[in-house]
Amino acid sequence: MSVDTPRTAPDPDSTQEMASPAAPAASASALSRFVGSSATRNLGLVIAFAVLFIVGVATGGDRFASFDNILTILRFASVIGVVSIGMTFVISGGGIDLSVGAIVALSSVWATTLATQTMAENTHWIVMVGTALLVGAACGLVNGLLIAYGKVAAFIATLAMLAGARGLAEIIAQRKTQIIRDRGFIDFFGGSVLGIPVLVIIFAAVAVAGWILLNRTTFGRRTLAIGGNPEAARLAGIKVQRQTAYLYVLLGLACGLAAVMLMARTTTGTSTHGQLLELDSIAAVVIGGTLLSGGRGTIVGTVLGVLIFATLTNVFTLNNLDTSTQAVAKGVIIVAAVLLQQRLASRRASP
Repeated sequence: MSVDTPRTAPDPDSTQEMASPAAPAASASALSRFVGSSATRNLGLVIAFAVLFIVGVATGGDRFASFDNILTILRFASVIGVVSIGMTFVISGGGIDLSVGAIVALSSVWATTLATQTMAENTHWIVMVGTALLVGAACGLVNGLLIAYGKVAAFIATLAMLAGARGLAEIIAQRKTQIIRDRGFIDFFGGSVLGIPVLVIIFAAVAVAGWILLNRTTFGRRTLAIGGNPEAARLAGIKVQRQTAYLYVLLGLACGLAAVMLMARTTTGTSTHGQLLELDSIAAVVIGGTLLSGGRGTIVGTVLGVLIFATLTNVFTLNNLDTSTQAVAKGVIIVAAVLLQQRLASRRASP
């Protein structure tokens, strides 16, 4: 014989006490997701760029806000931007490349040798473009093979390439500046379409292609998977070594294209091209929101990061600040960006 136990209504106060701790946790989690979202990061970059632009107008006046100066900023950003797009893929895949500046120098020197320019005069200036792209891709392939199949740390492999490529460029050019004689090459890449410089158009095209490749293709998904967890990506059937090699070849191609753009802008090929380009490109990628540890990349953020640094450099130049001050400012910004990334990552990891 069972005895019914009378049910007591729950105490509203106790129910409220039990539910109340969950509400702040849920709101905090939602806030962390909002702060860490790509839209919020990009909005922050846009605001930072707007503030920097206002500072430029306040300190530089009409010199900064003039249309010609805006085009100068965009031309300067285009070369760094193309390399930064390629660097976004490598860093998203969990790698790093310290040799991009040296690869740009070697590509520019090889594409402007007497033999290459003579061949271009007998055929077409596209030979110079093809040479720069092939040299960049070859350097990227060497990096990729050493890192992916040789198991050499990316830092060591690309550091060796930095020294080797720069040294080879000096040997080929004999430490001299090689002048480009082909006017067709200079007129094409130094020209403009509807008032927009060709170099800026190339940067925009590379950025669009990079966004599609990273966000809308299997190649991009594999890249992010490898950067997030290489072992899990391997177990999922992704050929990690091959994909890693592809990433460095892609960055090498970007360096070759940047060399072509730099050759057109300066009408020279020299072993001094690309000095500190690795710092500028990595800084732009990190500022843009790509994780240094890999697994997350953003082309839009990289473009905004490039524009911020190009504008910052222009503001410093108009105010007669030396390059050492610029380097210190960039270093501080990089550290601040990495600390912010770690802060957001720890918030997402916490329950």
